[in-house]
Amino acid sequence: MTADPLPPLDPAAPLTGQLWAFVAFDWGDLIDLDKVRGLVPATFLELPRRSRTPPSIAYNPPPLRFRLGAIPQHLPGLGPDPVGDVLATVFDFAAVSVSFRVPFRATPAELTRLAGSLADPATATPLVQAARQALEPLFEQLRPAIDQPHWPEGVSEEYFVFHFPPGSPLVPGHLLGPLAPWVASLTRLEDEPLADDELAEALRLTLRYTPRDLAVADWAAAVLLDDEADCTETLQTVELANVQLLEYRVIDARLDRALQRAQQLLSKRAWFGFRPGEAARHLGELKVDASDLFERTGNVLKLVGDQYLARLYRQLAARFHLDAWEGSIQRKLDILAADYEVLIDQAATRRGEFLEIVVIVLILVEVVMGFVSLGLGLGH
Repeated sequence: MTADPLPPLDPAAPLTGQLWAFVAFDWGDLIDLDKVRGLVPATFLELPRRSRTPPSIAYNPPPLRFRLGAIPQHLPGLGPDPVGDVLATVFDFAAVSVSFRVPFRATPAELTRLAGSLADPATATPLVQAARQALEPLFEQLRPAIDQPHWPEGVSEEYFVFHFPPGSPLVPGHLLGPLAPWVASLTRLEDEPLADDELAEALRLTLRYTPRDLAVADWAAAVLLDDEADCTETLQTVELANVQLLEYRVIDARLDRALQRAQQLLSKRAWFGFRPGEAARHLGELKVDASDLFERTGNVLKLVGDQYLARLYRQLAARFHLDAWEGSIQRKLDILAADYEVLIDQAATRRGEFLEIVVIVLILVEVVMGFVSLGLGLGH
């Protein structure tokens, strides 16, 4: 049995689709979503339903969705048209994701150049800055509902999806066959050809539900060919995985700073400035924050089993190395606990030695005062 021949495809013909850009930020420790609704009008985000999406997959608790309006954002090859449907999604663990939807009509070569430009800070940084500027008024409005609020200055996480909707001349056979090098360039945000090994790695994880659709996910971007115009539940899964990666990076950076501080105290033997009670409380807070982060990000959209969205999430988690991030966080917590234990022991030993010296000095002072008193008595 021979495979059906691929429909003809003109490599110079423009393709129609949408570029989705997700930019995630961290706003604090937690956010009271019910309180937020009392501050600003907002709607709870529900997961759209398709026949492949069982009722057991749902947000818990559902995040809040805000419309930010159209933000002009020039991207190479797509013209200066304003971006449509700029949205912000706020999760209860105080993460926020801005999604840009950019319609395009471009040739494969133009899309390759666009992909390469998205890896260039000259293009990506203005996109991140545009997201920050759009979010700042919303952050100030929601500040009273945020626990430990902070405005994100340097940490963000970006992810891109090239979405080709129904009606596209592309079929999975094109993307995994003659156009495979092009697809790999899009997912790697490269405008240069890739070596065979890199090409194979970029296309290693693919997912299909019907003969007409295909999802190819990599670290920086994904290519999505969908047989339905509305693939919102797929895009929301991508967005959530990107937010989870950001939150892992944030807690990992906090642990790095705590480890650096502990190492400085150990190297300088600065036990006078070390407060065991404060250190134990800080370590406990970090452990609780990490555990709470794993619990909240893992359960906000519980994706387990063999359903399509669960398999897509596992592929994204593998690309983002979420298991490795979680393992790194746990190891740093263990190292920090061991460092604090040494510091607490050192502080206790030094303070014990100091108290012994004080007692000896007091005894010597008492003896000297006794001799002085005795001398004064004999003099009289």
